[in-house]
Amino acid sequence: MKRKLTVGAVLSASVILAGAIQVSAGTAQASPSPIAGTFTGQQHAELITLADSAAPTAVKALGLGSQEKLVAKDVVVDADGTKHLRYERTLGGLPVIGGDLVVHQDAKGNITSVDRAVEGKLAVASLTPKLSAQQAAANAAGSVQATIGARGDSDEASLSSVGKTGQATLVVWATSGTPRLAYRTTVEGVRADGTPSRQQLVTDATTGEVLSTHEEIQTANASGTGKGVFVGTVPLTTNPSGSTYQLKDATRGGQYTTNLSGRTSGTGTLYTNSTNTWGNGLASNTQSAAVDAQYGAAATWDFYKNTFGRSGIRNDGVGAYSRVHYGKNYVNAFWDDSCFCMTYGDGVSNTHPLTALDVSGHEMSHGVTAATAGLNYSGESGGLNEATSDIMGTGVEWYANLPANPPNYLIGELININGDGTPLRYMDKPSKDGASADSWSSSVGGLDVHYSSGVANHFFYLLSEGSGAKTINGFSYNSPTSNGSTVTGIGRDKALKVWYRALTTYFTSTTDYKAARTGTLKAAADLYGGTGSTEYKQVAAAWSAVNVN
Repeated sequence: MKRKLTVGAVLSASVILAGAIQVSAGTAQASPSPIAGTFTGQQHAELITLADSAAPTAVKALGLGSQEKLVAKDVVVDADGTKHLRYERTLGGLPVIGGDLVVHQDAKGNITSVDRAVEGKLAVASLTPKLSAQQAAANAAGSVQATIGARGDSDEASLSSVGKTGQATLVVWATSGTPRLAYRTTVEGVRADGTPSRQQLVTDATTGEVLSTHEEIQTANASGTGKGVFVGTVPLTTNPSGSTYQLKDATRGGQYTTNLSGRTSGTGTLYTNSTNTWGNGLASNTQSAAVDAQYGAAATWDFYKNTFGRSGIRNDGVGAYSRVHYGKNYVNAFWDDSCFCMTYGDGVSNTHPLTALDVSGHEMSHGVTAATAGLNYSGESGGLNEATSDIMGTGVEWYANLPANPPNYLIGELININGDGTPLRYMDKPSKDGASADSWSSSVGGLDVHYSSGVANHFFYLLSEGSGAKTINGFSYNSPTSNGSTVTGIGRDKALKVWYRALTTYFTSTTDYKAARTGTLKAAADLYGGTGSTEYKQVAAAWSAVNVN
């Protein structure tokens, strides 16, 4: 369930936690939420204690039910004194799975907003179970079938035996649908390859229905090597399974790659190999495109994690999976939020897979947009949606910095989808593709979203590198401005942080170019010292250079 932002009535709530620990304000402002100082374990414990003592006030301020209580889990204090109090919730003394929330306060302790796992008051028909704890434990053990997935992934390793079953404890299940009284039980066993298994199950306290499962034992990983069609020779983190290796990476949320073998539906077959060497760089070897896809997913994960602190596409630590060899002669690639997966066709004559690195970063960034701003895929919002994927896909390419794929400001330059060696899009001068807009006009919203994206792509290039002719990393660019101005860039890293901050904090589903200008200006002020900063001024200048004023 998505976390929702709740404001409104709680904004005038009384102080919950103010002045608990004095922290220095001299921390660098390079990240969206700079944490002030380094807390000792004792200081952190004191913050938790204070948050716990303030919990009854928070319950009242947030309008929770009389049987609901909050238990402090964590407290983060920003450099400016802003506090983020993370609570778990109980109902009638029972832990609520899906009841967590984060209370955000200003430096004076006033509530400014709340992020909740679920909205509103919690209630269940009864806190008295129909099934006994013994029955619940037996049901949980019985529901562990011959297979079990690591982290709940669709790929499953069979169990050879089920061993100890722990005591079933009552909880309230509120993660999805109507809250229910449930039991939480741990079932231990052994997988077919000898790996121990410890699975936590939540079952309905009335019917015994399994509501969720979670494998707590993660298998060891192995360092493999792959040679992709586009990425060249790269390291791969794989999963040993008996005498074989799986193209699956538990260090990055369990993401994995499957072979659709020309089909257009289903999850495909997980790639396995007797050795930990994958592909040979040729499209004729089906593993080569899989190497591209698996490495692309890993590079995208690492880019978001190490650049923005984001843990996976949904920021929930869960890795998406990739499907290669989709259909016949399919000249495209796509992200599908419903399966939380990335899919690649093999191109013309099934010999030109679409598995280039910037394509991977582009398509999976659609998932990030869906999980954050949710930009509508039409009009100017659609152009911003596409541009976000171009911008972040470019970020992934620069982050990876592969010799086989030197990073640049061209989109899809390696896949040769036009058949003449030209890229799909140019960020320095989008109109070079014959259809994209270099700057804003009243007709931009009527263009195909892949072409209206040109305005934001051009803005990003100008903000990163500035205007005029130049050579960057061996590639030549010549970026014009609509108003004849000279723009000085702030650097790609800063430009990426501005865009990400705006996307995740200020953009909404209907953001247009005017609102995008406002959002990125706010982001620059947040990150780099207010409206007087050089970065703020250059964001404004770059937008003016593409006629967004």
